[in-house]
Order: sequence, then C-alpha cells, then structure tokens
Amino acid sequence: MCVETRTSIKSQAVIAVLNRLVEERGAPTYLRSDNGSEFIAKRVNEWLARAGIQTLYIRPGSPWQNAFGESFNGRLRDECLNVEWFNNLWEAKVVIERWRRHYNEERPHSSLKYQTPVEFRLAHLPRRATMRI
Repeated sequence: MCVETRTSIKSQAVIAVLNRLVEERGAPTYLRSDNGSEFIAKRVNEWLARAGIQTLYIRPGSPWQNAFGESFNGRLRDECLNVEWFNNLWEAKVVIERWRRHYNEERPHSSLKYQTPVEFRLAHLPRRATMRI
C-alpha cells in the first residue's frame, strides 16, 4: 500500500502520486476509491482516462466496497496515527513511512496466508490489478 503524507491533498498531488505508482508498477485496469473531492476531480478523471484506467467509486456510506483500503486506513490510524505525536510534517512523514514499510515488507498478514504484502505481490506477478486508494 502507498501512503502520501501531507496536511491536505489536492488533485495535482493525487496525479503526481498516481504517475509515480504507474511508473513503478504499471497501470492497473481499475482505480477503486471513495468519492473524496481529490479523487472525483476533473483533472484526476482526465488523467485516468489518458492512462486507460477505469474508475470504480464505492457508494457513499459503503466502506465494505473498498475493504482492503479501509482496513489499511484503519490499521494506519490505530497503530500509528493514534499512538504517535508529530511535531511537524517531516517527522510525520518519517514515522508513517517507517510504519508503512513494516506493514508491507515485514509484517505477515493472515489474509495473505501469513505472507507480507510484498511477498504476496511477488508471488502473483505479472497481473494488472485494481489500484486501491
């Protein structure tokens, strides 16, 4: 999973992150997200169309439609954001990135048969999957 640590995020920042992810991993067939203004913005939708990525927006009030993303966000909040005190944005970026690396690279996940997300991804390449945000 990807984490972009900012005080707020606008459509241009979403596009920059998506560009980076597509360069690193290739373009997915779909992008599943909630209906946050940063994801439904015209610029983001134009970028997705140019990249050949279809959108799958979850219905408002239906977090189960993006269970993986919601689970990740909940764990990030419970295990990192709610237990740390950040003095500035730089400190938050360092701590959150350390947590993300542990989550993706070191921590086995029961839902992945006790593999890390990195191990699971490597075992299932190549595939075009849905990018979840």
